[in-house]
Amino acid sequence: MRILVINPGGTSTKIAVYENDNEVFKKSISHTAEELRPFAHVFDEFEYRKELITGAVEEAGYPLSTFDCVAGRGGLMRPVPGGTYVVNDKMVDDLRNAVEGEHASNLGAVIAKSIGDQIGVPSFVVDPVSVDEMMDKARVAGIKDLERPSWFHALNHKAVARFTAKKLGKKYEDCNFIVAHLGSGISIVAHNKGKMVDGSGGRTNGPFSPERCGGLPTYPLIELCYSGKYTRNEMVDKVSKFAGMYDYLGTKDLIEIEEMINKGDEYAKMIYDAFTYFTAREICSYVPAFQEPIDRIIITGGIAHSEYVTASLEKMTRTVAPMEVVAGEFEMLALALGSMRVMNGEEEAKEYK
Repeated sequence: MRILVINPGGTSTKIAVYENDNEVFKKSISHTAEELRPFAHVFDEFEYRKELITGAVEEAGYPLSTFDCVAGRGGLMRPVPGGTYVVNDKMVDDLRNAVEGEHASNLGAVIAKSIGDQIGVPSFVVDPVSVDEMMDKARVAGIKDLERPSWFHALNHKAVARFTAKKLGKKYEDCNFIVAHLGSGISIVAHNKGKMVDGSGGRTNGPFSPERCGGLPTYPLIELCYSGKYTRNEMVDKVSKFAGMYDYLGTKDLIEIEEMINKGDEYAKMIYDAFTYFTAREICSYVPAFQEPIDRIIITGGIAHSEYVTASLEKMTRTVAPMEVVAGEFEMLALALGSMRVMNGEEEAKEYK
């Protein structure tokens, strides 16, 4: 089975070709600010990105007519349960109209459907960003005006959970995991029998990351917002781009930070240890989401390559459950595997409504 996988991002478009679960071609096409400047909105980039994708794939020796299905990164659509979805007109309309916000990933499903329809094969998205399986009680924020959101790295979360379940000789739906995706953004989620029932992430809560603030003390935050020191847009940038380790240490590069520590920088060590401490504390906070033993704590994402971080987390969480490190991100493979499960009849495709 040959699968075309498409993952549009803000400054790049990633493409991969899979023969079953084997990646036989991949390419990341970079987009400069100058190239994207003529497009006022994300959807204005549709033809530009589609032509780049089809051209790259054909040039690599994979004619479009040889693909059995096309998988696209799921964008900001309405909240849905996890799973593999056939891209339908309703999904395209919602992404085109940016019902949950405008982002380059919104193009993933739409380009996939356009290519799929062109060659007469199905198009899918798998575990989009908008996956929402949270328990109602986990949404309660403390004041009625606010609700705790489900905003996690669902695609990678569920992929590494499935990998780990298979390693344990079980199905994902039969396991209890706490998964920590550690990268420029962080999301930590309780996976209870195949559902992401509680978690933290995005710019709202959880531990700080290399560039994001995580949860903040409420009263001091209110005072800062109304101090006149920053505009609204500056505050948004401050918590989402220039916070975390970058704010304290002037760099987002963990290799650089670990080099600082190795050279005896005690302040850098304290900040890095604070990061691992708050990450471990967040992991342990999800124990109440389970009524049965937790099978594994899974550490994934780019930061999971750091032995300093994983060793620290293992020491602080070992009383909760054994740790499994699945370093890196597996979004392209997860899109291919989700599509394969439907094409092979192992899983029924879901309908977006």
